[in-house]
Amino acid sequence: MLEKALFSDFSQTKELLAAHVRVSGVAAAVLGLFIFTALVQKLTNKGPLLWPVLGIMPTLFFNINRAYDWITETLIKSGGTFRFRGMWTSGAYVIVTSDPSNIEYMLKTRFKNFPKGQYFRERFSDLLGDGIFNADDDLWKEQRRIATSEMHSRRFLQYSLQTIQDLVHQKLLKLLNKLAVSGESIDLQDVLLRFTFDNICTAAFGVDPDCLAIDLPEVPFAKAFELATEFSVLRFVTPPLLWKSMKYFGVGSEKRLKEAVEIVHKFAEKTVIDRRTENCKLGNLNGRSDLLSRIIEMEDPDEKGKKKLSDKFLKDFCISFTLAGRDTSSVALAWFFWLLHEHPRVEQRILEEIKEMIDLRESKKGKVDDVTFSMDELKKMVYLEATLSETLRLYPSVPVDFKEVQEDDVFPTGTDVKKGARVFYSIYSMARMEDIWGKDCREFKPERWIKDDGELVNESQFKFAVFNAGPRLCVGKKFAYMQMKLVAASILLRYSVKVVEGQTIVPKLTTTLYMKNGLMVTLQPRMK
Repeated sequence: MLEKALFSDFSQTKELLAAHVRVSGVAAAVLGLFIFTALVQKLTNKGPLLWPVLGIMPTLFFNINRAYDWITETLIKSGGTFRFRGMWTSGAYVIVTSDPSNIEYMLKTRFKNFPKGQYFRERFSDLLGDGIFNADDDLWKEQRRIATSEMHSRRFLQYSLQTIQDLVHQKLLKLLNKLAVSGESIDLQDVLLRFTFDNICTAAFGVDPDCLAIDLPEVPFAKAFELATEFSVLRFVTPPLLWKSMKYFGVGSEKRLKEAVEIVHKFAEKTVIDRRTENCKLGNLNGRSDLLSRIIEMEDPDEKGKKKLSDKFLKDFCISFTLAGRDTSSVALAWFFWLLHEHPRVEQRILEEIKEMIDLRESKKGKVDDVTFSMDELKKMVYLEATLSETLRLYPSVPVDFKEVQEDDVFPTGTDVKKGARVFYSIYSMARMEDIWGKDCREFKPERWIKDDGELVNESQFKFAVFNAGPRLCVGKKFAYMQMKLVAASILLRYSVKVVEGQTIVPKLTTTLYMKNGLMVTLQPRMK
């Protein structure tokens, strides 16, 4: 009996050992195949290392803190274009490019074949609805037509300048003076975000949310808008099955997104209804020049006398306009002031240009505090505009954009693009390509934007794609430059902006190139 038991235990042990060896062998074989496949792919593909099953995700994970620079390095190694399949791309290939000829092909030559696409629209649909920022085809064309005709009108441009001037002198400079007197430091990026949000809401809705009040209050609408944008962007890096399940059950970030969107939409809906009511009662809008009022007054009735544009159309349109204008200028200005701190020579030359402009005035009486710059004076500030353009070149407010392929196509560089693929174009990387901007491409050099005769260089949209390009070229480009120039000149004339030492200044990985940790500064009044 004892021998039989021992023999039985030995047999079981033997079987277990054999099973273990088989499992270990299979695991080793799978691991070996995994590594071998990755190495073969690495040797045969110019792009990033792609892991079996996991795709690009492990490679991206190890470079997450320097993602934009890693993309740039990979593009340089791969000749300006590479492709990959991510873990969560639902079978779709992703192509990344920085080649201007490919970008022109997408944004102009074959514009209809490279729309925003369902992938993008789906993730922003709750916040933006069918607004111009989220629309394609005929819906986009109609909104583009309206935006172009109204925003380029003399009346809107004059109104825009007046609103910026009022906001600068009645709020921004008063706040900065308080900070200068107290000597306390402040996050300049946050202040500028508050400024541009107040400004864009005034321009779009004719309503000032008062984010830039002297005590820097938390405004529910502004906070909700910020959260709604943040959680919409989160969908781009969350597996679709996960975020859609969270939305269905109303939990996590999707619950917070829904709550934030409700606040934003209620504000926009109320503003539209109030403006409609005012127009009906008075027969006009008392000379209001904000974008919403202009559209309501200018829209033509249909054959039955009803207004063609629905309240939803107006709400979506203005929310999209607010999103497009809220972050871009403020983020660019934050990088601008940081770069001036790093390059005092450039700041000194801007100051000389501003003072020359003041010296050309017929009346030179009055204090510096009273100086308000006119549209003509802003246009003549060539070096300031060159510096802003150079800032945007190196630190584009939208560092990466993408399109979705409708039908099979071939890029000018010879890269095949298949239906359903998503094409990212890295604007951040383009600025760091020697074959695009020359050997000094990584230098901060505003002079590259000025011709020998003193006029501004008019670079190709597809080389300098920070305002998009082709049919979707940003309709607010003039507004953005006017806003940035007025803010920059008004601050620099009065204050020396000192960046607090010891900060880590790096980009945040999101759709807008925020400074990850903000920009803490102190302000020193200039001699008057």
